[in-house]
Amino acid sequence: MMGTQLKDQLGRKLILTRSPTRIISLVPSQTELLVALGLEEAIVGLTKFCVHPAHLIQQKKVVGGTKNISYKKIGALQPHIVLCNKEENTKEIVAELEKEYPVYVSDVATVEDSLEMIAHFGQLFGCAERAAALITKINGQVAEFKEFVKGKPKLRVLYLIWKNPWMTIGKDTFIHSLLTLNGFTNAFANQTRYPEIDEQTFQSVPADVIFLSSEPYPFREKHRAEARQLRPQAKICLVDGEYFSWHGSRLADAFSYFKELHAELANS
Repeated sequence: MMGTQLKDQLGRKLILTRSPTRIISLVPSQTELLVALGLEEAIVGLTKFCVHPAHLIQQKKVVGGTKNISYKKIGALQPHIVLCNKEENTKEIVAELEKEYPVYVSDVATVEDSLEMIAHFGQLFGCAERAAALITKINGQVAEFKEFVKGKPKLRVLYLIWKNPWMTIGKDTFIHSLLTLNGFTNAFANQTRYPEIDEQTFQSVPADVIFLSSEPYPFREKHRAEARQLRPQAKICLVDGEYFSWHGSRLADAFSYFKELHAELANS
């Protein structure tokens, strides 16, 4: 591993002069991936949102959130590498950290991007075989799931991630790619990033189904009742946002969840 060179998903060259055995992850889904790749012992720091697996946050040093971190706490941990994500962390955080440490930045908008990131982790952390096995497993599930959704109704979905204001998702997001893989049509596929929508748009945009995501806004049953008042004719489902937005090893369990979701929609 001495002298390992690799470009991250922003095309930034990463040069490691040692095998990284002290890892800080500022991305919850990537923290979960590290554990899946057998790297739990190498994790020294994480964010307060790194809640999977559940025991980890009790055993590792919390260095802040994803947008606000303690550089002092990070410095005290003497990391060999810090893992970031273009969307979850800020440019300022990356710029400040890379003054002191190698920083890998992921940029994941598709399943293919996620698999590339897994392969990069295999190379960076000397666990290429485990990474390859995970990639093979996910690829197999994707292929099987594509067969499963053939012939399913192509429902138009309004996927909501926030309230006050209502916010949805555009075409250049990981959530959009998973909606598409499910055979759904994103109601805001003509827009990018995370559009805000007013109440009038909420009521009028064509949609067969409204998905209320469990994150980042914690939509609950009471919010489904509120949404139903605005859209009484639409199906309204609470969905697990982690399966739609966590890239990495979470994909290995996502397709079983998606099958359950399709069954729920068919029976509602």
